Amino acid sequence: MKISALMVLAFTGLFAATGLARADECADASDQATMNVCADKALKASDAELNALYKQIQGRLKDDADKTKLLVAAQRAWIAYRDAECDFASSGVAGGSAQPMITLECRDDRTQKRVADFKTYLSCEEGDLSCVLPPAN
Repeated sequence: MKISALMVLAFTGLFAATGLARADECADASDQATMNVCADKALKASDAELNALYKQIQGRLKDDADKTKLLVAAQRAWIAYRDAECDFASSGVAGGSAQPMITLECRDDRTQKRVADFKTYLSCEEGDLSCVLPPAN
């Protein structure tokens, strides 16, 4: 039993060290391919946070089909805007190895701003006339 526990601890330490090495890889990225991969990872993390908040907002709007429809339309329009804006913003390096990174960083930045907007929607207080969501249950 002690050997099994030690093996578990060793594997846990190995996986933790691997995760730290990957985190350090992004912090110390020095080649374009790694920077592109790291920018993609950052966007995926931001997008996951955005999607979780979006689901919370949808949950708060579950009894209001009209507002839900507006939310869906707004989110679709926002995604189209974000992608078009970032395609334009990265067009100065079109065809270059840095273009994916520039595009992804732009999308991550815009996504983080949308995350902040969603957090504002979810945290407004009852009585705030600018609050579009009903209070949390």
